[in-house]
Amino acid sequence: MEKNKKTKKKLKLSLGVKRILLLIFSIMIIGMSLGMFILYGPITKPRYTLITTAMTTMSHQKYARWFFTESYINKVLANNYLIEIGEDTDPDLINMNGYIKTKFENEYEKDIFEGVKEDTIYKKIYIKGSGYDGYIMAVFKPEKVTLAYSNKLGTEGQRLDDMAKANDALVAMNGGGFFDPTWAGNGGIAHGTVIKGGKIISDYVDAQVGGGFIGITYENKLILGRGTKQDAIKAGIRDAIEFGPFLIINGKASFAKGDGGWGVAPRSAIAQRADGIILFAVINGRDYKNLKPGIDLVQLTELLQNYGAVNAANLDGGTSSALVEKDEDGKYELLNNPIASGGQQKVLRRIPTAWIVTE
Repeated sequence: MEKNKKTKKKLKLSLGVKRILLLIFSIMIIGMSLGMFILYGPITKPRYTLITTAMTTMSHQKYARWFFTESYINKVLANNYLIEIGEDTDPDLINMNGYIKTKFENEYEKDIFEGVKEDTIYKKIYIKGSGYDGYIMAVFKPEKVTLAYSNKLGTEGQRLDDMAKANDALVAMNGGGFFDPTWAGNGGIAHGTVIKGGKIISDYVDAQVGGGFIGITYENKLILGRGTKQDAIKAGIRDAIEFGPFLIINGKASFAKGDGGWGVAPRSAIAQRADGIILFAVINGRDYKNLKPGIDLVQLTELLQNYGAVNAANLDGGTSSALVEKDEDGKYELLNNPIASGGQQKVLRRIPTAWIVTE
C-alpha cells in the first residue's frame, strides 16, 4: 500500500516536470519563431530599425552582421537616410519678445508656459512617447546658456556632473562627440572645433555626422552653420561645438526617409523657439525591459517641432546622452538613465563638452 503511494507520487512529480519542460520548450519555440519573423518576416520596419540602430555604433555593428549580409545592410542603409536643409540660419526669425503666456495654443505651449513667472530661468518638462521617455528643459533666459568643457580637454573627458559643479550650473546636458578609436570612452578629444567666449579652445577633425557649427551668438541666438571656424567667429558666435546632423533650420525640418538612418537610441538635442526660448531635450533609451528602446531622428524632429523649435540640432547620443540638475542641497541629480551597452544603469561617461544653464 505504501509502495503504491510512493509510485503515484513519483508519477505526479514526473508529470509535473514534463509539463514544465514542455512549457519551457514551447516558450523557446515561440521566441525563436518571433525572432525569425522579426529578422526575416514580411514586415520590414523592425528589421530596418535593428540594422540602422546597430550600424550607428562601431561596437554594435557585429550584431547586424551576425544575421544579414553586407549587401543587404547596405541596401537597408540606402533606404534610411536624412537630407539636411541646405540653408543658413536666419537670426531675424528669433525675436526675444517675452515669454509670459496665460493662454495656450496647444498642450505643448501649456507644458512650457504654465506656472512660469518673470524671474523663471528654466522649466523641467517630463515627456513620453511611443518607445521612449525623457525631459525637455525650456530655458527662458537664453543668455544663461553657455558651453562648458572638460578641465583636461585634449587628453581626458570629464563627467557631466563634475563639469556642472565646476561651472556652478543649474542644469547641464552633454554636448558634442569625441574621438574614441578604441571605444574606451576617454572623451578627451572633442570632434570638430570648440569655441568658448569667442575663442577657439580646441580644434580637431569633425565627426562626419553631418551638421556643422552649433553655436550661440552674443545676441543669444542659436546658429547652425557649415562654414569655417573663422566664419563662426565672424558671425558673432560666442560658444559653439561642431556636431550634427541639423534637424530643423528656419522652421524647416530635414527630409528623412525611413527612420533617418540613425536607428533608435538615447538622444540629446538643442533647439530654439521663435520667442528665444532654448530647449534642451534628453531622451532615454536601450531600456528594452520596459519597451523603451529610444527615439529615432524622425521622432526627435517631430517632438522638437511640437514644442515650437525654429532651429534644432542633434547632439551626441547613446551612453553620452545625459542631463543633470542641481538640487536644493547643491548636489547634482542625474535625471535620465543613460543605460550602457553592458546593461549598467545610472552611469555617467566622460565627455568633452556640455551645454549648461547658469544663474
